[in-house]
Amino acid sequence: MPKTLTTIAFDADDTLWHNERFFRVTQERFAELLMDHTPQDMGPEQLDRLLLDAEMRNLGRYGYGVKGFTLSMIETAIEVTDARVPASVIQELLEAGQMMLSYPIELLPHARDAVTKLATDHHLVLITKGDLLDQERKLAQSGLGEFFDAVEIVSDKTPEVYSDIFRRHGHPPEQTMMVGNSMRSDILPVLEAGGWATFVPHGLIWDHEHAEPPENHARYFEIDDLGALPTLISQL
Repeated sequence: MPKTLTTIAFDADDTLWHNERFFRVTQERFAELLMDHTPQDMGPEQLDRLLLDAEMRNLGRYGYGVKGFTLSMIETAIEVTDARVPASVIQELLEAGQMMLSYPIELLPHARDAVTKLATDHHLVLITKGDLLDQERKLAQSGLGEFFDAVEIVSDKTPEVYSDIFRRHGHPPEQTMMVGNSMRSDILPVLEAGGWATFVPHGLIWDHEHAEPPENHARYFEIDDLGALPTLISQL
């Protein structure tokens, strides 16, 4: 166990507030809009796979977030209709993406309580992927911004990125715990960097973020919700 956990880092989307459900709603709308313009043998599942393929191709160009997702929807719409998608459908896809950037923030259960309790004795850092303006908007609307000592909006979450963040804030990995809902982005790279990690499952998760949990790892924990986090940390 660590002598002292000085820093608690939090993921944002679907760890502190809802996010993925807005992508799911928009993806359903995407399928509805294209229903009359795609081949008859192309169902929603195949369309979802093609959209995911486009998102993966475009991560290096657009990064994570709503804007990249919207552009990937438009690219997929052009691809599956052999460039015959009506301009009206493109317009509705753009409007759907714009709507995603204006959804109100709804905190997940126990998020405020966990953050406020831990802020009294720990250095708190928010580490999140996504579009800069959108993530700043969500943090401001969440009402949690004042409790964080630092905010890091990154293009990807890798062991090297985490190591750099921990170094810049003067807290070594062995004194830092990352809390998040993505095994791929929030847990595994932090463990590889030498830090501690707590997985908080969320009912919805983007396919790209799935990964197998570590087995019998001394620095890995899993809790049902953020309500259990302060007690877990106090016992380390």
